[in-house]
Amino acid sequence: MNKHTLLISSMFAGLLACSAASATNLSKEQVDVERDRISASFKADKAACASLAGNRKDICIEEAKGKESVAKADLDFRRTGTDKDRMSLDKAKAEASYAVAMERCDDQAGNAKDVCVKQAKADETKAMADIKMNKEVGAARTEAAQDKSDADYKVAAEKCDALAGDAKDSCVKTAKARFGKS
Repeated sequence: MNKHTLLISSMFAGLLACSAASATNLSKEQVDVERDRISASFKADKAACASLAGNRKDICIEEAKGKESVAKADLDFRRTGTDKDRMSLDKAKAEASYAVAMERCDDQAGNAKDVCVKQAKADETKAMADIKMNKEVGAARTEAAQDKSDADYKVAAEKCDALAGDAKDSCVKTAKARFGKS
């Protein structure tokens, strides 16, 4: 991991440190307050960039945009807690890191700039690949959990076959309810 990626990762880690402990299902009022805080923070960060010039200003603005984007994605994830929003958060982090890294590359020239651009793109590609892998692992876990539940239901249903009459009907009904079968 190069020094730029490490710097960006550290910046976003600090932003997300307090959100990791937060519960999901925030109230509408909490979400509105948080959105206002994110917006105010972005405006303040962007205003702080005004005193800079040239590429330093561009980098500062990209960092502010990235911080805002990650904060919004984090808020959505904290609000819902869904895997989809978790992936959106990870994607926002990767895109923000990439945008900042590309701006940093503008400070260089020649082969050094080419290497910088390739490294930034490689880091983004790796991050996106990790997101995709985590999505596929999540889908595999869901499928495996369903397979296990189906297998447990079949065992429970087979045990019910040893019974007769109302006892069997009650056993089957209980098994169906327990394993979410209709």
